[in-house]
Amino acid sequence: MASDSGARGTARPAPTHPHPATTGQPTVLSGATVVLPTETVKNGQVAIHGTRITTTAPENAQVIDVTGHYLLPGFVDLHNHGGGGASFTSGSAEDILKGIHTHRLHGTTTLVASTVTGDMDFLTQRAGLLSELAEQGEIAGVHFEGPFISPCRKGAHAENLLRDPHPADVRKLIDAARGRAKMVTLATELPGGLDSVRLLAEHGVIAAIGHTDATYEQTVQAIDAGATVATHLFNAMPPLGHRSPGPITALLEDDRITVELINDGTHLHPAALQLAFHHAGADRVAFITDAMDAAGFGDGRYWLGPLEVEVADGVARLVEDGTIAGSTLTLDRAFKRAVTVDGLSVEDAVTALSANPARLLGMADTIGSLEPGRFADLVLLDSAYDLKGVMRRGEWVVGPQLH
Repeated sequence: MASDSGARGTARPAPTHPHPATTGQPTVLSGATVVLPTETVKNGQVAIHGTRITTTAPENAQVIDVTGHYLLPGFVDLHNHGGGGASFTSGSAEDILKGIHTHRLHGTTTLVASTVTGDMDFLTQRAGLLSELAEQGEIAGVHFEGPFISPCRKGAHAENLLRDPHPADVRKLIDAARGRAKMVTLATELPGGLDSVRLLAEHGVIAAIGHTDATYEQTVQAIDAGATVATHLFNAMPPLGHRSPGPITALLEDDRITVELINDGTHLHPAALQLAFHHAGADRVAFITDAMDAAGFGDGRYWLGPLEVEVADGVARLVEDGTIAGSTLTLDRAFKRAVTVDGLSVEDAVTALSANPARLLGMADTIGSLEPGRFADLVLLDSAYDLKGVMRRGEWVVGPQLH
């Protein structure tokens, strides 16, 4: 949905600008608890020169004391449909940039733009627009969630626009994205599903199992064919049963699968999240937002593709039947909830929010950690895990807010 066509939300993000004291000059952030891939360093420091993290900083670098804070790598969101009142499926380029900026204000320094189900001509057109933004470095790529999903588990997708995942149609979308397609969600039990998984794997695109009515055995077949991600595990798939274990069991037990989780307190009970972490382990979990237009914007009426959505108290549901319709989550909230409600360690939460999605995107050499040589993408949190600063590519998006 374009930002001006029906949204009534009022909680607009305040505009922010790069911090003038640090923009464009070497910087050292000193005194924080720094979360690295192999250790957490108390009273540590991170040196930044230009767009990158460096081993050391020049003598003229400005030192900013961030004692009492956490320094984390910038968050990476694999699955995001919009924010700030803007839809990645239907908004203009200007709208999409507003949505991207909204999530940057909440610590997401790398984002994959997700579409919802539409007709093929419309989706190929959107792929072209989103690929341009990927080429400009604004997004990391495109995720097609639909139309190749099960009508039995359609969630907030228009049933009349769904279709089987025939390889020719899947190829049409990835070609339209001009090498910027990162992921396609499929109900792999549908006709053409396994061949489409193989096609995606051959082209270096993530095949994600989701919005599926598959059995356990069918899910195992899809994993063997090359699927590597579970789209928002537990949601839009058959529940786990003791005689019919279904896709959840197959996805949790296989080391080749990374499971997406929406940690907003609405999509998952905390015990379900703990179940996923226990069986998959922190190295196979990726927190996502599955955010729609209302993220960072407010309650009101919105459109998700052709379907009208009512957002009340931060929960998005279809007007027609009350089905949950994405989320209004931002990743800073997902992080705080993981640590303060779900009892995860800071390190495991960072792995799920930064390192794992960076690895899946094939970008672990440039994002997802605070190691030298990576982009200077980082999040500054206070001792209560509230966001106090965001840097992307060496420029402050938020803060730092130290008082």
